[in-house]
Amino acid sequence: MRYGKVTDEVIKKLKDIVGERYVITDRDALEAFSIDEVADKRYARMPDVIVKPRTAEEIAEIMKLANKYRIPVTPRGAGSGLSGGAIPVYGGIVISFERMNKILEIDRENLTVTVEPGVITNDIQEAVRKYGLFYPGYPMSVESCTIGGNVAENAGGGTAVKYGVTSDYVMGLEVVLPTGEIIQLGGKRRKDVVGYDLIHLFIGSEGTLGIFTKITLKLLPLPAHRAALLVPFETLEKAIDTVPKIMVESKIIPTGLEFMDKPSVKAAEKYLNTRIPNDDAEAHLIIEVDGFDKESVERQYESVGQMCLDNGAIEVYVADNPLTREKIWKIRRSIPEALKVYHPEQSLEDIVVPISEIPKIVRKLREIADEFGIPIPCYGHAGDGNIHATPIKPENMTLREWRRKLPKLLERMYIETVKVGGTISGEHGIGSKRRKYIKIALDEATIKLMRKLKRAFDPNNILNPGKIF
Repeated sequence: MRYGKVTDEVIKKLKDIVGERYVITDRDALEAFSIDEVADKRYARMPDVIVKPRTAEEIAEIMKLANKYRIPVTPRGAGSGLSGGAIPVYGGIVISFERMNKILEIDRENLTVTVEPGVITNDIQEAVRKYGLFYPGYPMSVESCTIGGNVAENAGGGTAVKYGVTSDYVMGLEVVLPTGEIIQLGGKRRKDVVGYDLIHLFIGSEGTLGIFTKITLKLLPLPAHRAALLVPFETLEKAIDTVPKIMVESKIIPTGLEFMDKPSVKAAEKYLNTRIPNDDAEAHLIIEVDGFDKESVERQYESVGQMCLDNGAIEVYVADNPLTREKIWKIRRSIPEALKVYHPEQSLEDIVVPISEIPKIVRKLREIADEFGIPIPCYGHAGDGNIHATPIKPENMTLREWRRKLPKLLERMYIETVKVGGTISGEHGIGSKRRKYIKIALDEATIKLMRKLKRAFDPNNILNPGKIF
């Protein structure tokens, strides 16, 4: 695809739209927008200009200008993604949502909150908590990510097993189309079957079909009581085999059900300079339950805890106050950053399988690790089958050998995942990092249909090009 250049004339027109202060061409500033959280910096690409609009109307004018000159445009929230989704593959314009960071309305009567895309997801939680409400669709990186990016990736997290993911809570969107039109979708209505369900087409489209400028989210009453169980197991197999039993046999749907293998726990402990009980165990489960009365929460965690002991758990540790719960969850949340610090050459993946297939795919991952001589620490959202398998370069392996082996390892991992009814990404997205593997997960007819949709929305292929396909 041949794209137009960001010329002095284009820069002047951008300044006319948003103001001179909000058009950035300084090279040091541009460099910060050339990457996201993907560890491999070979995916980095420099933008030509960063633009920081304040309104949907300004974004619409930017898109009209970009179409006129055939300039690629990449939307960007916090840059906390793990698929290269916010990296400007073909340069051009990066639209940053730093200035579009307002919580516009908390509607207690309709249990909704309306926000701009640049709002940090944790700020939404803090704002609605004072009204006894919460937004359940948040990911694990709640303190660093923005809601616009969450919607673009259809992010999920530690509570997805009970409460679902982002798409379950988006009720309304204001969207700027690639050609510059502004459309309104949905609202505060709980039901709406008028025309195609375009909201859910935009959610998870990775910024390739439109730019979100307002988002209306469904809220729920905040449970009054929560408790987390930390459950160590002697073997990874025992821990993983317990997960489907909890989900099916306990008749309790946990708020969250996470697992961590020993290398993941050790990395997080070292990173945080702390320790958790039985840290030499081969695996830990974290199981959280919630409810509106203390007694029901106690019944839940006692039942689940006993099931874990019956299935080979070493012990069950109960964290039923905010301080002890946070200590447990901080270990889990810190694993990705810890592995990145101690193993900078890595590939953080997020394969997802049916929960009944978790034991099978984890065993297969161990076989693949042995075959390639590359460790694959595993942790993730066991309750919904989403596994963060993270191949890391061994110290004695050369960078050249690592780069030769990794693509083959990933291909094997994806093929084995699809074989058991899974797919190659549960929450991080395809972006530029996984696009060459998409044919493993989708058939040709499906890919052709998606390409047709992309062309219908974006005939000049200027909005976030180089992603997904």
